[in-house]
Amino acid sequence: MPSPNRSLSGLWSLLAVSLVGILALGGGWWLGHRQSAAQASAVPKRTLLTKGATRLRLRLDADEATPADRQRLLELLVALDRKGEAIGLLEPMADREPERWSLRLMLAELRRDQGDRSDAERELRQILNLRPTQVEALQLLSLLNLEQGRGAAAEARVKAAYGMAIKPDVRPEALGIGLLLAELQLKRGQAATAAATYLQLANLSPQDQRPLLGLAMLRHDRGDTKGAQEALAQARLRSPDPDKPDPRLDKLAASWGLEPLRSPSPARPSPSEPASASSRRIP
Repeated sequence: MPSPNRSLSGLWSLLAVSLVGILALGGGWWLGHRQSAAQASAVPKRTLLTKGATRLRLRLDADEATPADRQRLLELLVALDRKGEAIGLLEPMADREPERWSLRLMLAELRRDQGDRSDAERELRQILNLRPTQVEALQLLSLLNLEQGRGAAAEARVKAAYGMAIKPDVRPEALGIGLLLAELQLKRGQAATAAATYLQLANLSPQDQRPLLGLAMLRHDRGDTKGAQEALAQARLRSPDPDKPDPRLDKLAASWGLEPLRSPSPARPSPSEPASASSRRIP
């Protein structure tokens, strides 16, 4: 059975540890980046940040601020946790530049952070009305839906976006949307459906390790050690040099108590071919 502590962000955290760089489902992609950067780098102390924000606010009030000034002021307000002011600054920016969906996404994140879920959802729907396959907006709206107990609506929306992203041709955003769909399916107890989604993604993106890593985690969570090992071995075949050890995948295998990955047999089937005895036990 899946671990009870597995959250929507669990898979992405695991894949990030293995350095595959997947999009994070958990919200705060922009706010978290800005706040972490402010804490991790040699940023001046709060008093200097406040002085910088005050100076830029005076320029803004005098109608002398450049777009770069507004952007910097926005960053400082978020870093200073003055998010109400940040919302007031960002609203006209997003209205003036409707083609910059990232501004409205920032606004949605700020509203959610302030507890205003309905307005956050409204901002995200504006993005998706124009860009129905925008991955980051789908992620944040899915999170909002789940927080409100509307998992079925989140899955239906993402499933529709995934269909648009793979037909008639596979778009670059299809992988991110498909990974989000699989995680939503897992969250809703649909392990077999999620496994099928991962396998489809593995075939649609034959050079990418992430669908197979997702499948490996699903199998591991359900106690299928051999199936997890097999999926990791398949992921290794997608390394730039599959004949060399992959420390990232070996570390992941070790964290699950598995043996380091060995060079797979050339005859090993692809994910689209008939499953082995171990993988037939999935989910």
